[in-house]
Amino acid sequence: MRRKEDRTSRILELLVKGKKLEVAELSEHLGVSQVTVRKDLDAMEAQGLITREHGFAVLSGTDDIKGRLAWHYEEKRKIARCAADLVEDGDTIMIESGSCCALLAQTLTELRRGVTIITNSAFIADYIRKSSDFQIVLLGGIYQQDAQVMVGPMVRQCAENFWVDRFFIGVDGWSARTGFTNQDQMRAQAVRDMARQADQVIVLTESDKFTRHGTVPLNLKDRVSTVITDQSIGEDVREELNQQGIEVLTAASFYLSP
Repeated sequence: MRRKEDRTSRILELLVKGKKLEVAELSEHLGVSQVTVRKDLDAMEAQGLITREHGFAVLSGTDDIKGRLAWHYEEKRKIARCAADLVEDGDTIMIESGSCCALLAQTLTELRRGVTIITNSAFIADYIRKSSDFQIVLLGGIYQQDAQVMVGPMVRQCAENFWVDRFFIGVDGWSARTGFTNQDQMRAQAVRDMARQADQVIVLTESDKFTRHGTVPLNLKDRVSTVITDQSIGEDVREELNQQGIEVLTAASFYLSP
């Protein structure tokens, strides 16, 4: 029988292709009982990865962060596991909004103890709310409903009360000319404001983001120390990042080992 994590990834792969599948069909694909599939789907729905209809599983849309979690889920899960290796028990870190960042927060609740997460993401704060061993500091600001993230001047004012070793961020794209980019000006400014309060900025992103770019440069200059991505990153991109003094870590399958 597949592990639960492997079944989750396989279910999402099937739903990306089919959008809507019957429980019986998923059971046949996975080689497990319909009871097991229903339990998996219940857990996935609780995470916002899918929605349930009578006898069916439906892939969430991409109009909010819950829906985006499902896309490239396996790559994101590996990236999150790799990033978790940079965090120790008892650390205080900052995490920005984004699907890779949300999965990092979830992974940390499974692997670490006593971590404090400072974030402007209301989604992440809610996503790991059941972890009693974690402290969550939610920065104030203007609430963006689609991304469930706080933005605006208050984010900077709140962030100035902290200093951390590592700040983990997501991005919407990259180019050799502009560096890392975002699609939203206010969210980009929140990233800049939080980055001022960290020794290192660590980018978590799938490799396909390096083939496109957003409209708003993050303008982090030399603040980015590390990029964690999947193994499909192009060698030309890796070399360009290395020349800029940025370490590139690729998340391989062994990062998923217990």
